[in-house]
Amino acid sequence: MAEPGSVILVDDDHELLKATRQTLELAGFTVTTASGALDALALIDRDVSGVVVTDIRMPQIDGLELFARIRALDEDLPVIFMTGHGDIPMAVKAIQDGAYDFLPKPFASDRLVQSVHRAVEKRRLVMENRALKEQAEEAQGAGLMIGQTPVMERLRTTIRQIADTDVDVLMLGETGSGKEVVATLLHRWSRRAKGHFVALNCGALPEQVIESELFGHEAGAFTGAQKKRVGRIEHSSGGTLFLDEIESMPPATQIHMLRVLEMREVTPLGTNEVRPVDLRVVAAAKVDLGDPAARGDFREDLYYRLNVVTLSIPPLRERRDDIPLLFRTFAERAARRFGREVPPLSDAVRRHLQDHAWPGNVRELSHFAERTVLGVAPPEGKAEVRLPEGGTLPERLERIEAEMIRETLKETGGDVRRTIEALGIPRKTFYDKLQRHGIVRSAFRDPDLSP
Repeated sequence: MAEPGSVILVDDDHELLKATRQTLELAGFTVTTASGALDALALIDRDVSGVVVTDIRMPQIDGLELFARIRALDEDLPVIFMTGHGDIPMAVKAIQDGAYDFLPKPFASDRLVQSVHRAVEKRRLVMENRALKEQAEEAQGAGLMIGQTPVMERLRTTIRQIADTDVDVLMLGETGSGKEVVATLLHRWSRRAKGHFVALNCGALPEQVIESELFGHEAGAFTGAQKKRVGRIEHSSGGTLFLDEIESMPPATQIHMLRVLEMREVTPLGTNEVRPVDLRVVAAAKVDLGDPAARGDFREDLYYRLNVVTLSIPPLRERRDDIPLLFRTFAERAARRFGREVPPLSDAVRRHLQDHAWPGNVRELSHFAERTVLGVAPPEGKAEVRLPEGGTLPERLERIEAEMIRETLKETGGDVRRTIEALGIPRKTFYDKLQRHGIVRSAFRDPDLSP
């Protein structure tokens, strides 16, 4: 890679090449010479921080063809042509196509130096702008995982260190702690970023559906399989597969998943065809899979296969100093989303931020920020779930569960996604409980949020 203030000088005339090099070096430039276009192309990529000075008439590949190939590599790389008198019309056409300058031979040394100085300055600005853009994109990605506490700084550092290594990653963290955010950053900061980021919650799908979702199926593989379906694993090939709540994966599926991880190939349901996959798996669990008691029926061999690198996502209560920053960020996002102003931080909200245990972690805090912006359910007005009296223990637990669901629906304005996230249960389980308790979701819909 060329140094700042550098020039790639291309000419098949060795005497002119030597003389021009001396002129540029006396002016303080770092010069790399090439006796032909092919040699020059081997030196050029998007990271070149200098400029190209080239003759037009050269054997095999002339200067114009070299310019076209440079434009394909990086259209912002300045190219200056050295032209004979008969080549001036071609040079003018090249200027119209984006070349930086042309110097009719014979040219004065100071004319060459001035042109190169201006081209190098232009290139410097281009490279600075690119760096700023990359930093902005990186900051945007980092902004997904907000926090300034030491534990979050260490986590971000670790993510950067392993993002581009292609190792499988196992994450441990409570519900709402930001496991999918971490998985997204592992994907975004890796060379797989141009591939698909495919997420699947293993706890949200029935056992009879999850294998079709993961491995895909052929038409007629089972009742209802009317057409071919590409599974999540194959769809994520070249990208990242995120398996959330992997501890909920059925035992039979675990066996098939273990083979996929070991062989890096998948066999869709209803076929014997084996398809190779370029796979990187990021798995997340709410329980410590390394603890046999907590692991339950999760296969030990699958745990060890996934456990190449383990990341522990801290709960919000272990980084309380991040809560004000997180709340402010979520409140500003909510204000933009709902077209409202961010309200002043009241004493009640401040006390709630300081004193609440945040069992739902960052997700709960985000929803609280949304409710604060909307002016609904302030902390002091939040109803408490009271223990019911009378009846058997199962009956009392049923009534507690029903009241918690109703209270959460009231807080979310009947929003299903936010309700199931706050309750930490799969969508199907949520609807089953609504039916069992006779709860009508539409009765809790917030008219201010209705379309």
